[in-house]
Amino acid sequence: MADRAVALRIAALGVALLLAALTLGSAIIVAARATSWTLGPADGAALRFTLLQAALSAGLSALLAVPVARALMRRRFLGRGVLIRLMAAPFVLPVVVAVLGLLAVFGRAGPVNGALAALGLPALSIFGLHGVVLAHVFLNLPLAVRIILMGWQAIPAERLRLAQSLGFSDRAMFRHIELPMLRAVLPGAGAVIFLLCLTSFAVALTLGGGPKSSTLELAIFQALRFDFDLGRAALLAALQFALCAAVTVATARVASPFGFGAGLDRAVLPFAPRGWRAALDAVAIAAAALLLLAPLLAVVVRGVPGLLDLPSGVWPAALRSVLVALASAALAVAAALVLALALAAVPLGRFGRGIEMVAMLPLAASGLVMGVGLFLVIHPVARPESLALPVTVLVNATLSLPYLFRLLLPQARQVVADYGRLSASLGMGARARLRWVILPRLSRPLGYGAGLAAALSMGDLGVIALFAGDQGATLPLMVQRLMGAYRMEQAAGAALLLVSLSFGVFWLFDRIGDRNADA
Repeated sequence: MADRAVALRIAALGVALLLAALTLGSAIIVAARATSWTLGPADGAALRFTLLQAALSAGLSALLAVPVARALMRRRFLGRGVLIRLMAAPFVLPVVVAVLGLLAVFGRAGPVNGALAALGLPALSIFGLHGVVLAHVFLNLPLAVRIILMGWQAIPAERLRLAQSLGFSDRAMFRHIELPMLRAVLPGAGAVIFLLCLTSFAVALTLGGGPKSSTLELAIFQALRFDFDLGRAALLAALQFALCAAVTVATARVASPFGFGAGLDRAVLPFAPRGWRAALDAVAIAAAALLLLAPLLAVVVRGVPGLLDLPSGVWPAALRSVLVALASAALAVAAALVLALALAAVPLGRFGRGIEMVAMLPLAASGLVMGVGLFLVIHPVARPESLALPVTVLVNATLSLPYLFRLLLPQARQVVADYGRLSASLGMGARARLRWVILPRLSRPLGYGAGLAAALSMGDLGVIALFAGDQGATLPLMVQRLMGAYRMEQAAGAALLLVSLSFGVFWLFDRIGDRNADA
């Protein structure tokens, strides 16, 4: 028993050291290569635009999510569960596909500009700051809705029942019940979205519209890929890592409990005011559904004809994407499982807190920053193009590990607490315990986490754009190149193939997890 615990701790320590090397090590490497610590005018403009678009995107996403989540909490209607589940779609949707869908709806030939032209109004350009913010709101508004909705659902039903029995008005309900929850949830949700927008690459690459709308991620890519200015790329990468680390620390500090106390897990009675408030709820739900579904429907409608005219390079790129996604998911699941089991088996001391902190380090790192660090290490000894796929697998697995770790850790602790002593008393070995006790009870979070990691890796456009040559492109990079060549119908077909594969691997792993848990 002691030997197994020691072996598990050694394995977890090895995984933690590798994570630290990839995150902190990459930041140190790029910082050491910086030839100057003075930002030029273009770099300062990129920094200001990055902070501005991230602040606007996070603020709008969080604030617009409040009425949508409130309406979903208060109303019951046909398709409500399906709509709530669809709120997870943009998080696993490849960003380049989301951008293509938004272009189909808000682009020059889209229905929005068609309606504006019919009304005699000037056309709307989706490129620039407003296009970047629109794309980020589309991608992150559903995430904010899910976070805030879970906050509403976490309010004990007894508090809501008591408020209803006391005859609370809508205003009193908001002041005494809902507002304290929002004060606890909104800062954390906004900070997480701010961090996601801070490291956004594909959105700025496709919708930036020029140098005035360049982000730090895009500036790093241009400095390394086109100018081959290692010093400038290192400076910008170190600056971005510092920003991400500061936001991550701030996110941990602003998280706070609601203070409502525990409940008895009773069903919540819908508190659904009628009249004009019901109309506002209906408008909020309809607007969110339209914003979510219209670009996805546009991708499907425009992509079906393009499937018949795909370039020959799309299918090898699709195969590379699938292999990269499967390898990244396997690596991330194995690493997260080792870390979660190690922390579940030991008391939460310095070792546990240290491992937990290192497991969350990738949230403070950008994939492009890690890519730059690995590029600087690989370039003197090998051609980066030859290692594009292995590096992409490693970086994508690292970036998705914190999500898997957070999914597995609570349930791993529960399994160890419930079955640890019984397994030890029966003399079960490590392999038998893993097969018969741990994996069946962690099947659902393992399946969901593996699907999430595979889908996120399938849609990655950061590292592969930095490393890949003409012959090593993945499907997201192929879609971006087709868009850059204005072959929009073929790009839509490739995007439809990409989103089908992404949701396919996500559904497959999630289904496998559910089936094994039921068995």
